[in-house]
Order: sequence, then C-alpha cells, then structure tokens
Amino acid sequence: MVNRGPTSPIQHGEIEISKLFTSLKIRGETMPNRVFVSPMCQYSSKTDGLATSWHMVHLGTRASGGAGLVMAEATAVRPEGRISQWDQGIWSDAHVDAIRPITEFISSQGSVPAIQLAHAGRKAAHAAPWIGTGYLGDDGEGWPVVAPSPLPYDEKSGLPEELSHRQIADITRAFADAATRSVDAGYRVIELHFAHGYLACEFLSPLSNRREDEYGGSLENRSKFALDTIAAVRDAIPEEVPLFARISTTEYVDGGWDLEQSVQLAKWMKNAGVDLVDCSSGGNSPQQVMPLGPGYQVPFSAEIREQTGVLTGAVGLITTAVHAEAVLENGEADAIFIGRELLRNPYWPLYAEAQLDGNSEWPVQYRRSTDNGTYTGPAG
Repeated sequence: MVNRGPTSPIQHGEIEISKLFTSLKIRGETMPNRVFVSPMCQYSSKTDGLATSWHMVHLGTRASGGAGLVMAEATAVRPEGRISQWDQGIWSDAHVDAIRPITEFISSQGSVPAIQLAHAGRKAAHAAPWIGTGYLGDDGEGWPVVAPSPLPYDEKSGLPEELSHRQIADITRAFADAATRSVDAGYRVIELHFAHGYLACEFLSPLSNRREDEYGGSLENRSKFALDTIAAVRDAIPEEVPLFARISTTEYVDGGWDLEQSVQLAKWMKNAGVDLVDCSSGGNSPQQVMPLGPGYQVPFSAEIREQTGVLTGAVGLITTAVHAEAVLENGEADAIFIGRELLRNPYWPLYAEAQLDGNSEWPVQYRRSTDNGTYTGPAG
C-alpha cells in the first residue's frame, strides 16, 4: 500500500484519494491507511499459548492484503485468563520468541503490527467454538475462574472466585508485563481488552460487579481496575507506542452498562493515556438483545468521539468500501476495524482501494494477476 497524507479528500491532479486510504498518525506510529484488522481469536495455540505457523499465515496474509494495522487476537496476560485452552498468550519470554517472526513479517509488508491484551475473568476456561464452547471446569482440562464478584456469567458457566485486592494488583501487573513483552516481540500498538464481558468489563458493569469496596459501587470505583491497568501499561511502554482500549459501549440490558457511562469512562481513559477507543458492545449478559445490522455500533463511536475528542474506531458489520468511507467522512470514527469480512477476503483493502480511488497496488508477487501491477475491478 502507498502511504497517504493525513487528510481527505486529497487532490493529486484529477485524482481524489479516499479518507479510508489516508494515513493516521498516533504518537510515534503512522498507520498507512485506516483499515484495521479487528482482533479475532483463532483458538490455535495448542501448546502453552504459543503462536504458531497458523498465526503467521493468518496475520501475515492480512498484512500483504493491504490492511494498515493488523491486530493479533485477544492474548492472555496470565494462563488462567485464557478464554479457551487454545488461546494465544504472552505471559512468558517463550511467547515473545514465537511471536517475533510474525511481527517482523507484518512490518515488512508496510502494515503496523498490534496486539490485544486480555484476561477473560469469569468467561475463561471454555472450549474452542468448534468443539462446543462449553465450560471446561477444573477437571484437568479447565481451571478455576476469577471475577470481581462470585457471579457466574450464566447457568452453564463456572462459579468464579471473588478477586482479593492482592490478586487484582497482580493482574494489573501482569498486563504491564505483557505490554513490555509485546513491545519486545515487535508489536507497535497495544490494545487493552475491556469489552465483551471479560475481566475489565466485569469490573465496569453493575450487573457483574457487586463489590462494596473501592472497586465497586460508583462508576468511578467500578472504573478503578481499568484505569489502574491503563496507568500501569502506559508507564511500562515507550511514550511513542500508541495505546488503544476496546470497550463494550452498552450491554443492551436495563440497569447495565450504557453509553453515558462509556462517555465518562472514555474521558478518564483519554486523560490516563489511551489514544483511541475501539467501540464495540455487548457480551456481559445472556439477557442482552442486540440489534444487529450494518454499522449498528457506529453511533456509539460517533458519540464518544464527539463528546470526548478522543480518537475512535468503528467496528461491527461494516463490509463495503462505500460504507467504511462514509463513516469516516461523516466524522463518526477515525478508523474502521474489520473482522469477519477480512476472514472471508484478506485482500479486501486492495479491492476497496480500487473501488474508492481507481486502483490499488498489489504485492509484486501477485501483480501478474492484474493490469500493469494495479487492480481496477469492483470491491468485494
């Protein structure tokens, strides 16, 4: 991909360049375009959470496919923080050695390698999707789970242990250590997973946090774990490394977490050193009623961006180049995170650029399939 300037539209003679394919500078990093690969669990680290050749091909293909930022899946900061027994981890230096060739390849393709750091909390210890997603228990396959309060996610999940103050501090430290390892492994952007009913989200929500100490009750108290973790991570990584946070902007449940609370949290996170809020939703209650549809989460990104001034990313059923461009042009987000569409077509960014800007530059190894090294056909 060709690096683009910071604004849109840009005139080059008679050519107008789309906003989607302009660059985005955050701290010391410049993403060459605003198509970001959303973190998607691959459930393919079958040995101690180590990255494998699958991750090299999966992530590397999205980089050669033209995405400006390629983010690795939710990566556990502790073994017991894995969603499944096959999740990727980064709790040891062995993980760094396995990851480094992958980040080197992503960078070699002109994309920015990123990682999402996570702890699954009460939603840990479940089987991989294609073997049923059921709770593994603590019968040898699984392990005990932890949470802010001893409330299971649903009747099929394990009863979590309520975290002590010491355990909470240990997990915050684990996030900071994982961030340090991530930078050492070659990741140039760090994202904290505070969404989808995992540990930080469990602290934030009044549905899952019934504590009566400084971590529970008021919005400020329920936000303490997230803000402490941001501070620890921001202190652990170089100043030039961008820090993102993914949040569930609403739980779609009366009395639960909502957009108003998300706006306040985003203000606090911005002050604590978060550079971009990745705006997702749901995942913390089986009672949620989620109104799925193209761009259904975009209004959350737009509201947080307008109310706080922080950069935002839009995610969720954005599948066409025209839609992605419209979200950016309307000022509803600063970047577009794309998930399932990039699973279906890792070269989506190249087709999208051709549709929006008239052509796209494919990897030299593939140019024999195009006219004169460019592609001008329709987007997928």
